[in-house]
Amino acid sequence: MRGNKTLTISVGISILFVLIGVIIPERLADAMNASQTFVLVNFGWFYQLIATFFLIFAIIMIVGPFGKIKLGKPEDKPEYNRATWIAMLFSAGMGIGLLFYGVAEPVSHFATPPFGEGSTEESAVLGLRYTILHWGLHAWAIYAIVALALAYFKFNRGSPGLMSATLTPVIGEKRAKGGIGIAVDVIAVFATLFGVAASLGLGSQQINSGLQYLIGIPYNFGIQLTIMVIITTLFILSASTGISKGIKWLSNINMSLAMILLVAMLILGPTVFVLNLFVNTLGEYIQNLHRMGLRLSPFNEEEAGWTQGWTIFYWAWWISWTPFVGMFIARVSKGRTVREFTVAVLLIPTALCAFWFTVFGGTGIQMELLNGIDISSQPIETALFMVYDQLPLGAVLSLISVLLISTFFITSADSATFVLGMQTTGGMLNPPNRVKITWGLILSASTLVLLFSGGLDALQTAIIVSALPLTFILLVMAYSLLKSFKQELRAGRTAQPRRKEKISS
Repeated sequence: MRGNKTLTISVGISILFVLIGVIIPERLADAMNASQTFVLVNFGWFYQLIATFFLIFAIIMIVGPFGKIKLGKPEDKPEYNRATWIAMLFSAGMGIGLLFYGVAEPVSHFATPPFGEGSTEESAVLGLRYTILHWGLHAWAIYAIVALALAYFKFNRGSPGLMSATLTPVIGEKRAKGGIGIAVDVIAVFATLFGVAASLGLGSQQINSGLQYLIGIPYNFGIQLTIMVIITTLFILSASTGISKGIKWLSNINMSLAMILLVAMLILGPTVFVLNLFVNTLGEYIQNLHRMGLRLSPFNEEEAGWTQGWTIFYWAWWISWTPFVGMFIARVSKGRTVREFTVAVLLIPTALCAFWFTVFGGTGIQMELLNGIDISSQPIETALFMVYDQLPLGAVLSLISVLLISTFFITSADSATFVLGMQTTGGMLNPPNRVKITWGLILSASTLVLLFSGGLDALQTAIIVSALPLTFILLVMAYSLLKSFKQELRAGRTAQPRRKEKISS
């Protein structure tokens, strides 16, 4: 009954949003832009504090006594081996964005840094430092805590896999299953919908840009519409095969293609320069982490605008993705301890993202700073292909990238339809195909509406606005998790050490 209510309300509001976007796209764009400005100006400080809070919370989960707690029953073993597990959480977490922003963001920060003079050696390191901030520890800490709460309440307490179920120790079972719980789940649905729609919109734009570079196909909304139709068909077919087939296979393909691309870029680009830049930037990132994570520049309007447009936007994006990524990571993490889970989710993707952006962004910066090739003035979706154009085998790299964006696209959409299905069927671990297909169609339609009504700006606005109410839910969730973990320790329910130190199979 409850799942039916959540599904009916969520689908109804989603269809209404799509219809408004089709009938009056200009008014929709105006309303969303006004909402974005209000949130960025008035709640930037709040987002900065929240992101820092979750990072501290995640560190406590690693070093504190809660790390011994097992996600599941004492006899439960991990369902997936560690390599597949990491590939799945990485593909779902940030896939398309790595290619869309891989060159564009570091080069943009190099030319227009958060403070100081642009296009200098100092701004090159500064730009990469802030890029790693946006895609590093803060982001994965937000994911980790939400996924941890969902996994614990599902596998240890037998609760449905819903955001509302994790709040039960704080608001009570009656409210969690009643109107408040339904409202929480509907908010999670729309944060997921808009967060993933943004990634799909970026993906369709960059696939279009890559095809334009490779075979001269024009760059316009009509082509992006065609791309969306083709990809939608593919990811709905994948979603129908279930998580152990479609998503697992695609995640492994994604990781393989990404590693091939990363190694090729490292070898074909300025290898020694990139490696030196990575070590130097990583050191500065660790040294300045606390300052960057709380920087707002209240006395400088231009610098404050930069922080709002980049850092605050990213915190909102990652928060909007937490129901999606959190539920997906939780679903595939049964049998892990809290410490193993948090260390893996926090550190491994952060290290991979840092190295990825240094290789791709550092190559672009080197081309502009030392070789005089203008990369920073390129549109975001074409900067990657501009860099490829300067390297040997550039056409091959472009082709691999288009394929990888497509598989990331399918994996993200496939995972999202699975999670949206869970959220609107009372937490079912294997939602019916008809529900997943419904959400796949709504997800694609919402992406197209946002692209049509304002392109990248509309996608960013949807993220920022949808994330705000969800943020308050995440705070209650963190308190609920802490309260429950204390009860676990008092009851002595922790993972027992095994004779052989073999954590996963």
